[in-house]
Amino acid sequence: MSAPPPLQIREANAHLVAVHRRVAELEARLDAAERTVRAQAERLARHDQQLRAALDELGRTKDREIAALQEQLLTSEATVHSLQSAVHQRDKLIGQLQPRAELLQDICRRRPPLAGLLATLAEAERLGPLPASDLGHPLTGGPSSPLANSTEAEGDRDHLQPAVFGTTV
Repeated sequence: MSAPPPLQIREANAHLVAVHRRVAELEARLDAAERTVRAQAERLARHDQQLRAALDELGRTKDREIAALQEQLLTSEATVHSLQSAVHQRDKLIGQLQPRAELLQDICRRRPPLAGLLATLAEAERLGPLPASDLGHPLTGGPSSPLANSTEAEGDRDHLQPAVFGTTV
């Protein structure tokens, strides 16, 4: 074999230098890319760890809120039960008081006539009994028997009791 011409050797050497430079450049880019990937992987790992911690905290917060809401629900249910019991007791009391209320309403409706009757009775009391001298005389235009507080069985007695009006309300 014969030796290659010097021009060919120089071209081959220049080509090898260019390939070597290209390899060195690619290795430098590869190292930079590997550093970038490692840095991104580390950032992603830290971010993932932060997200997991935040997710765990959210889970604990959710559990605390659920427990508080369950306690509040139990308290509300107890309050509702208590209020329902109170309403039932009041309804029962209203049922017991309703007849009395109706009786009082009836009394209030009858009060004006009763007040008139009481006023008339008070006026009669104010007038007082008839004098004793007038009891033996019949009233003009009236019945011939004297006014008295007597019955048939007491009719044979000589003394007459005067009529007295009174109220016992």
